[in-house]
Amino acid sequence: MNPEIVGSLAAILTTTSYIPQLAKVLRHRDTQSISLGMYVILTIGIATWFIYGAMINSPSIMLANGTTLVMTIAILITKLKHG
Repeated sequence: MNPEIVGSLAAILTTTSYIPQLAKVLRHRDTQSISLGMYVILTIGIATWFIYGAMINSPSIMLANGTTLVMTIAILITKLKHG
């Protein structure tokens, strides 16, 4: 099996897993139960994965982590504003 197909499937699954959390956070503005420290570390980690994907020229890593980065930043900003 082509590794890029496996990577793309993993990217789709992990990226879409953030959609329900983002929707809930944006809808209710309730981030009390979300750990600020965890989201800061997660966001930095995802940004690092994006950079890694760019360095090895992997579209699946860059697309997944670029999309996830936008979602985690939105959650983090909401946490900082309303948390």
